[in-house]
Amino acid sequence: MKKFIMYGAGNIGRGFIGQTFSNAGYKVGFVDINKEVIAKLNQDNEYSVHTVTSEANIEQKVKNVYGIDGTDIELVSDEIASCDMMATAIGVNVLKFIAKPIALGIKKRAEKSGKELNIIICENLIGADEFLKGLIKKEIPELEEFVDNKVGFVEASIGRMVPVMTEEKRAGNILRVYVEPYNILPVDKAAFKGEIPDVKNLYPYTPFHLFIERKLFMHNMGHALSAYLGFLRGYEFIYQSADDYDIRYVAFRALTASATALAKENGVDVNWLLEHADNLLYRFTNVALADTVERVGKDTIRKLGSNDRLIGALKLIEKMNVDGTYLCIGIAAGLLFNPEADERSVELSSFAKENGVKETLKKYSEYEGKYVDLIETVYEMFNNKKDLKEVINYCAKISNGEVRV
Repeated sequence: MKKFIMYGAGNIGRGFIGQTFSNAGYKVGFVDINKEVIAKLNQDNEYSVHTVTSEANIEQKVKNVYGIDGTDIELVSDEIASCDMMATAIGVNVLKFIAKPIALGIKKRAEKSGKELNIIICENLIGADEFLKGLIKKEIPELEEFVDNKVGFVEASIGRMVPVMTEEKRAGNILRVYVEPYNILPVDKAAFKGEIPDVKNLYPYTPFHLFIERKLFMHNMGHALSAYLGFLRGYEFIYQSADDYDIRYVAFRALTASATALAKENGVDVNWLLEHADNLLYRFTNVALADTVERVGKDTIRKLGSNDRLIGALKLIEKMNVDGTYLCIGIAAGLLFNPEADERSVELSSFAKENGVKETLKKYSEYEGKYVDLIETVYEMFNNKKDLKEVINYCAKISNGEVRV
């Protein structure tokens, strides 16, 4: 049986990547520092994945799995040296901590078998492939040629939504995970070294930057926009935002703009991207995911960053000469997003209140483009308690050329 090493036994690792490769006949070893999770994996050698919708809950047992203690670098590197393929899903900020054991595994692999190793990188970062490759090369500079020629750093676009697991959902089992039905895993076809495995729902594609941008500038953007507008309307859950006609309308218009810009930039059929936008809006209404507005919107310093989901999408829209009016509504709402427990969002919203929209966008978003005045106007409308309907009507006049900002 082929062996797949999953670095990260969190919800995406267990609920998507591990499940995908287990279903394809691989024995899946999960590397993690959570000793309770590792012990449970080694005790049960299986776990439950619940595919949930607003109407159903379907359970599947994921079998042929085991745990690997992430603090045992020698053990981790041995597993990497002998596996057929691996993946990471641990969070961008943790990659620097796992570079050493991965590098040691690659070194052992070079010495013993010399076989190619493909690493599927399931992290929410543009350029994650070069980032991880650079970290590993620093650990084993003497093997630079082997890393370049034999190690595939394969970016992935993680579209499956996995909710935060409550104690109620776990029902006493720390390994149980809930997921939505969407289960396609796009990966960078050109990055593989050697043979690309035949795995159901694995979707190799090139040029892959289209999928990276689609995830960030459509899925992540639409999700965050729904959170920020939902926050202004007092909603707790994303599905409430997605069921609100006004919010759904703004999200659809913003997604349409982003889809149009992506299609123009990449020379692809816009209808394919518009279908994806429609699918996203439907998936956001999944009550069973119970994803909160506060979690999805959290950390506006990052999410309103220069190249992140909202400002990055706006810059692309502006570059491709597409109308970005409705996306500006979401950005303005983001500047007002300030749940008490979210320190970084409170910092940004406080700065905007004290220093104004222009200075905030300049400092936190590195944005001084043509939509600054519109974002400022909408921000002031929200600040003055204008309802979203009134904002939409105002923006409709701008979009149709009846009003100039």
